[in-house]
Amino acid sequence: MARIGEAQAPAARRDALARGRLRASLVPDLLVEARRIVNTVIAGWHGRRKRGIGENFWQFRPYVEGDSSRIDWRRSARDDHIYVRDREWEAAHTVWLWADPSPSMLYKSTGATVSKESRALVLALAMAELLSRSGERIAWPGLTDPFTARNGAERIAAQLSHAGELPAKPDLSAIRRFCDIVIVSDFLDPVEETIAWLDVLARHGVRAHLIEVADPAEERFPYAGRTEFTDPETGDKLTAGRAETLGDDYRLLYIARRQELTDWCKRLGWSFTVNHTDRLASDALVRVHMAMTVDGSSAGRIRA
Repeated sequence: MARIGEAQAPAARRDALARGRLRASLVPDLLVEARRIVNTVIAGWHGRRKRGIGENFWQFRPYVEGDSSRIDWRRSARDDHIYVRDREWEAAHTVWLWADPSPSMLYKSTGATVSKESRALVLALAMAELLSRSGERIAWPGLTDPFTARNGAERIAAQLSHAGELPAKPDLSAIRRFCDIVIVSDFLDPVEETIAWLDVLARHGVRAHLIEVADPAEERFPYAGRTEFTDPETGDKLTAGRAETLGDDYRLLYIARRQELTDWCKRLGWSFTVNHTDRLASDALVRVHMAMTVDGSSAGRIRA
């Protein structure tokens, strides 16, 4: 039987940056800004959906005695009530980015256009490009502290290219409340291990956006006949005489793992996005940016 997939050589960081920029250019600015509070992406500020110090209009509300807000006489002239104009509270925001460097990410089947590792880097660097272009602070755990720069994607790519071997899972304890983190991985570890690793983010009130990068062969299990499977993490091998007999059970376990992670993220107010390596990376970028527009005031409060 012909090979369905095999491990690929690690992607060149510089090449991944170029493809990340290309993917970023596919996302129109208006779509990136959709559902965000007024001008948040361009100005590099995230609206908080509440009244406070800021430049953007938030809402009109009825005047009450002793209110220090400025009365809006033009709005008040329309009816018998007096209204004040509230501005929206704006706060500087930090977004952490991380792409899984573990060996399992090197897999690529014949039905995929790129390896999982390559897609993960493209997504992370494309996010860095978009966020840097809008003036956000970005960072990579275990690699950089938060910084603001128009060339943020280049800076992260340069750091990655000189970083040597990166840990399979970085320490996330330094990430604090009011930050977002975008984590790109295949999430094939046991669910309890993934939850234990990410639990510190929930306890700190961090809002996370998980992107599962999936190869189509991993999801569909198209193997048949005598097949040898190799664990990319440990090197252990398993030979199946009739691989097709394992398909139904495998697919049930694979989807159950994803569903458990999805449900856990939903309870925390986090987002969970699946991106297949035979589909466009821009699909995941759009979904994550839309998820980041949602008010995250309850993120991390409910723990599994």
